[in-house]
Formats: sequence, C-alpha cells, structure tokens
Amino acid sequence: MSGSSAAGYLLSAAAVLGLVGAGAAADIAGLIGSPQPAVTATAGPSARDAPPAGKSFVTVIRHEPTPSPDSESQTATPANPGPAAPRGTVAAPCAGGRWQRAIEENLAQLGSFGAVSVDGLQSPGDCAAIRGFQQRFGIEPATGQADATTADVAHRITTSSQPANLARCDAGRGVTACVDLTAQTAWVMRDGAVVTGPTVVRTGFAGHATPAGTYRINKRAEKEWSDPYELWLPYWQRFIGGIGLHETTTYLHDTARGSHGCVNLLHRDAVAMWDHLQTGSRVHTFGRRPGT
Repeated sequence: MSGSSAAGYLLSAAAVLGLVGAGAAADIAGLIGSPQPAVTATAGPSARDAPPAGKSFVTVIRHEPTPSPDSESQTATPANPGPAAPRGTVAAPCAGGRWQRAIEENLAQLGSFGAVSVDGLQSPGDCAAIRGFQQRFGIEPATGQADATTADVAHRITTSSQPANLARCDAGRGVTACVDLTAQTAWVMRDGAVVTGPTVVRTGFAGHATPAGTYRINKRAEKEWSDPYELWLPYWQRFIGGIGLHETTTYLHDTARGSHGCVNLLHRDAVAMWDHLQTGSRVHTFGRRPGT
C-alpha cells in the first residue's frame, strides 16, 4: 500500500469512529510522514574537463588550509623538539669512511672549522666542520664526506701549522713568502708572525721541480700572459727565471698534475699573497716535492 493510500484509509477510519476532527487530520498525516526529498548528486567534471590519461607533465603544488587555533591545540607536540633544520639542508650526516678519525683529529688541532667529535663516527657537527674545511681549501665535492683528499690536505695543513715547521722558513724580519715543497704548503710571515696561511700549493712535477732557495720577487702583474703555455696567469709574482707564484688554472688537488716550476695557488690564497707581498719581498722555498 502506498503512503498516500494508507493516509487516506486512516483518516477515513478516524472520521467514522469520531476520534479526530478535521484539525487533527494533519497530525495523523504527520505521523505517517511525507516522502523524503530525493538526494541530488553533484555532477563531477565533464569528460571535457577531466585530466588526460597517462603520466602528468606538470607538478601540482597543493596549498593546505591554515589550521584554526582549536585544531592546532589538538595537535600533539613532540617531546623536547630540536631546532628546525634550515630549508634545503639534509638532516642525515655526511658519508664517513676510513679517514674519518684522522680528519677529526687534524680539524680538532686546527680548531678553526667548528667543533668535532674525535671518535671516528660521522655526525652532523663533524659534517659541517669537514664541509667548511673542504670549501676553504678548494676540495671537490665539498659535501662533508671523509675522503682521502680531505684527509691528506688536513694532515698537511696541520703539520705545516706547527711552530717547529713554521720556524723552518727562517723568515726573520720583514715579509717572507714561505713555501714548504715537501708538504706542498705555503704561508706568509711578517716579522716572525704568520699573516696568511698555511695553505695548500702545487709546485713543479718531475723534470720541472721548483728549486729550493731564497729569492726576491722581481716582477708582478695581476694577469700575466705565458708565451710557452699560451694562457693567462692571474696574480703573477715572479721570483726566479720564469718561475713565480700565481693562481692555478686547473684543479689544484689533481695529483696527476704539476706545474713547470711555478707555485700554484687557490684564488683566495693568490689574492692574499698579492696583498701581502710586493716587488723585493723575499721568497723562501725549502724541502723537495715527493717524486721529483
């Protein structure tokens, strides 16, 4: 029986029995209730608006709604939250390796690249210190990894920085550029005090070994053209024959390379040498490059 038929039947029966008046007919009808309104489905995107099948060639950036104060108060706060990592940084430590502890020991002695834990284990603090060291001395890639090049440079810089080794230059008074051919490092001293360095250098390879001795700078040019090798030599400071101090034109830490007798420097060190030295300044080279 349909809802409307049932309503009519009950109203008729009530009227016959005299239970309700005309005004109560609406109440009885309400007990039965009218049919529920139909649910209208919201139309989805048409076929014309639907995204094409297959892999998308665009990146969708989703903007999440800003949470209300009430919802924020319901979010659990982690216990003892640490400082937020800067945008773009990697939270995980850099790669360690067999040279990790040796690098830590040398950086701890130098003490100018941040705190390190001398335990042979890579940590975020060690990673940051190693990365800073690599950036300072032109080691690539400078990602904080404990590799062989970093270990070698750290050892050379630490050894050259020792007072006993600095004294080997016998600088005396005035300004002297000191070049340790054995350690492949250099620094500048003024009246017995180091004013720049020690830093890494690359000198002459076998057959073109940089000579040991005491010389004077006799020519300077911010950019000197080399006729034999047809290239520019930035921050050129000649001290004997065709040999001088200048910025390297290749990767300094490529051990298969060497100069034709010159002292190759990183850019920042070539600039520092240029600023501290002048025509007539003394250059003392001592020791001998291994393999020459």
